[in-house]
Amino acid sequence: MLFNSYPFIWLFLPVALAGFFIAARFRHEAAAAWLALCSLFFYGYWDVYYVPLLLLSITVNYQIGKQISKHIENQALRRAKTWLIIGLVFDLGLLAHYKYTNFFLDNWVALTGSHINFPDIILPLGISFFTFTQIAYLADCHKGIVKERNPAHYLLFITYFPHLIAGPILHHKQMMPQFARAETYRISQENIAVGLTIFAIGMFKKVIIADAFPEYASPVFMVSKHTGALSWQDAWLGCLSYTLQLYFDFSGYSDMAIGLSRLFGIKLPLNFNSPYKSTSMIDFWNRWHITLSQFLRQYLYFALGGNRKGKTRRYVNMLLTMLLGGLWHGAGWTFVIWGGLHGIFLVANHLFREIFPLARTEGKRWPTLIRTALGWFFTMLAVTVTMVIFRATSIHDALVILKAMVGIASSNHPPLSDIVGHADDGWNLVLWVSLFALFAPNTQEIMNKFQPTSDTVDSQTRWQWRPHPALAVIGGLALALSIVNIGQLSEFLYFQF
Repeated sequence: MLFNSYPFIWLFLPVALAGFFIAARFRHEAAAAWLALCSLFFYGYWDVYYVPLLLLSITVNYQIGKQISKHIENQALRRAKTWLIIGLVFDLGLLAHYKYTNFFLDNWVALTGSHINFPDIILPLGISFFTFTQIAYLADCHKGIVKERNPAHYLLFITYFPHLIAGPILHHKQMMPQFARAETYRISQENIAVGLTIFAIGMFKKVIIADAFPEYASPVFMVSKHTGALSWQDAWLGCLSYTLQLYFDFSGYSDMAIGLSRLFGIKLPLNFNSPYKSTSMIDFWNRWHITLSQFLRQYLYFALGGNRKGKTRRYVNMLLTMLLGGLWHGAGWTFVIWGGLHGIFLVANHLFREIFPLARTEGKRWPTLIRTALGWFFTMLAVTVTMVIFRATSIHDALVILKAMVGIASSNHPPLSDIVGHADDGWNLVLWVSLFALFAPNTQEIMNKFQPTSDTVDSQTRWQWRPHPALAVIGGLALALSIVNIGQLSEFLYFQF
């Protein structure tokens, strides 16, 4: 079930919301249980076949977490570590089986020429998100940061539907104190108003903006189905269209999740903070998919040694982290290369700062402006170009598009205008949406007065939302326009990851 679907908007959400607050009048535990059951239904609506898998993962991780916490309390550190390893092996083994088996088998067949008759494994919805959430939980249990005695609470923590299939990656200490508060179970006009507004913004981003780009992006990335290469204009239009589509798709869906959660009185962590305004690759990964970046840094980069073992080891750890981060996004060499390139860019960024410290331009207007402008340009160039590799179905297709972007193209490929009929409209769309992404305040900045997420952002914008009839009308119109244009259902892009 998608947030941008009629069954969700007209049936699931009203029933889930009404049932939650009705149950809360009798007992808070009943409301939490109702929300957990609704979340399981939400997950199973897509494919009920994988609900037992989700419940198995939750049960095993809950029991292992109990064992880790017990041994930590008893100072039996070796036993606690053993249980942590067991949990990691289980979680990573489950993820590897469903997400990477076909990838490894295909590569084995390609290398050896052997034939393996093995059925394709369908990727369960949201397995990367709920697996990483539980890995973080086990690691926090081992640190003694959290423990959970109530299985119903743990079930809700993992299955909570606003985050289950699209992220963000949650931490137990962020969420469960909120479910323990009495105020969570009372209807709040502020939460309803703020939640609906954020949901409307996210819906508009997803349905009106993001879903306008596949018309120009998809034909370009279907290059393998054509006989020739692309022109450089078509290649750049397709690349820029996908770059904007992915951001507004993921950012919009994340906003919808934040808004939906706020209706229930719960604040999710921030996952995006205007990443296309970044002036360096370091800045970009502090703004893009923030919860994943934090997870990789905390549980992988630091686990590898971080920066504690010298500069060379630091950069190796950084590169390995991004390579694995790329593989997290998908089982394919394109994702590995994408992650590796971002790792190289991050290393280069850190080396550049060592050679040319930021202090050299601080307080000097023109050098600062020039450095900022150049930083933004090269950052976005790197992000945009690597999006080709991220989106392409094969390395071959990626190379065809990249070659076209630098002018290496054949003349026998039909121009994009012959495929979509109005390529000029695509360029206009890219231009105006790019300006919007670069200069407009983001959702968190607009709603900052009401703290829409569990994180805080430094907002300098004058465009601060407040309860007002005119703003309610605008938000209602944006939501209505989005709902009317749902028509042809567009899948959330990160489902495949």
